[in-house]
Amino acid sequence: MTIHICKTYQDMSRRAADFMAAQITLKPDSVLGLATGSTPLGLYAELVKRCAGKQISFRSIRTVNLDEYCGLTPDDEQSYSYFMHRNLFDRVDIPKENVHLPDGSNPDAAAETARYDRLIESLGGIDLQLLGIGHDGHIGFNEPSDAFSVGTVKIRLTDSTVEANSRFFSSPEAVPEYAYSMGCRTILNAGRILLLANGSGKAGILEKALFGAVTPEVPASVLQLVSDKVTVVVDREAGEEILRKHPGAVTVE
Repeated sequence: MTIHICKTYQDMSRRAADFMAAQITLKPDSVLGLATGSTPLGLYAELVKRCAGKQISFRSIRTVNLDEYCGLTPDDEQSYSYFMHRNLFDRVDIPKENVHLPDGSNPDAAAETARYDRLIESLGGIDLQLLGIGHDGHIGFNEPSDAFSVGTVKIRLTDSTVEANSRFFSSPEAVPEYAYSMGCRTILNAGRILLLANGSGKAGILEKALFGAVTPEVPASVLQLVSDKVTVVVDREAGEEILRKHPGAVTVE
């Protein structure tokens, strides 16, 4: 596992963009697994800028997103589909038919989760998977549990996740209770994995996930099982606990 601790959020975003741009350049038809939330916004802005400058192109890229809220249509302003189009897809040259997310409006969980797994398989799997990490260690919407998920699943969100995401909604009560999420095995099967984190609020859980016990109670800890293909890029605040306890395991930039 390679861990880069960058000075600022902006530096973290640029480093992450370098990593993703290299993947796009080396394999222009890559399948990219993408994430939402505030953490990757700087990365997406960097990719948009580089696409506008003709440094990279998304014309042959295919994407699959980690998750989507259940009960929201793609055009709902709180849906992850809307988020991705606003922050990346509508601002780069990716064909609409190359963009894929779970369909949160499908009430048939068994059918939707199976469809999404078949879709990812039909694309040949994921070349590069982008991840964030929740305050409780979740990746995608894989919440702390007694077992790691396998394929795409419908998950009931924990109170802490609802509270963390309520800043994007009018109130905590407006946050959907369930979401479709790519499973942990699918994530681990990606060719490469890029984990981002920023802010001091992620420092403790990040150190626990990367250096503690591998347990479904900390879903991100499963990344230790494929550490040879995991790159972690964080800002100084998120990396402070790792830097304090494991200084020899990181590259400080």
